Parts: sequence; structure tokens; C-alpha cells
Amino acid sequence: MNTFHLRILAAENTFFEGECENLIVPCPDGSFGVQAHHINMISAVSPGELHYRPAEGPDAGVEKIAAVSAGLVKVENNDVLVLVDTAERPEEIDINRARRAADEAKEALLQKRSIQEYRIAQYSLARAVSRMRVHKDYQRWNKG
Repeated sequence: MNTFHLRILAAENTFFEGECENLIVPCPDGSFGVQAHHINMISAVSPGELHYRPAEGPDAGVEKIAAVSAGLVKVENNDVLVLVDTAERPEEIDINRARRAADEAKEALLQKRSIQEYRIAQYSLARAVSRMRVHKDYQRWNKG
């Protein structure tokens, strides 16, 4: 079978662990895909949509989506580790909270602050937009 072992670890929990058919990870230069027997590598993860397709269990063969924050991904010998600060399933996202966070981050970007505060606001905005996009996509997929 063409699968690999995937672990998605968030700071506070194990988000997913099991055999997987494919994975799409958001990275600074765009998204990239991982399949079985992918070349060994390490990359940064950017806030965005992470897609994966479990190969076992009740969700076998069904594409799953998650909103992830910054982190890293390591591919080594058919074993993939994704380490992120946060990973959320679409149904767990509080859309109103995400909108408020986006608004606060936009306001912070408009303020004349230090470079560090500006970058933190940029990161917060990217994460909030990612969460809203994942929630919207999930809602669209589950209307039919």
C-alpha cells in the first residue's frame, strides 16, 4: 500500500496520528504535497490550510482539512512529522472569534509600532484569515 505514517502535533495535543495517503502543507513558498516514499526534507509551515487523507479508520480515503499555525514539517524514511503551535478542525473554529482576531490584527497593522509588533500583527492576521477560510470551505463542502 502506498501510505506513510503521519503525526500532526500541536503544542497542546496530538491532532492526528496514523497511516496517511497524502498530505498538503502550507509553507512560505506555497503549499507542497507529500506522498508515500517522499524524499527526506525539513520545511517551515506557514499559517494556512493543511489537507490530509487518512488511510485507516472511519475517515479512510476522505480528505480532511485543518487550520494550522506556524511550525515545521519533517519527512524522513516514510515518516512525516508536522509540529505546529495550533491545529484546528473546521468544526472547532469559532468564526466570530476568528473575525474579531482578524479585525484586531488589521487595526494593529495600522498603528505605528515597532517592527516586532508589526510582524506579530501580520502573523495574527494570517492565522485568523486561515481559520476563517478553513471554516468557510468546510461549510461549503458539507452543504450538499
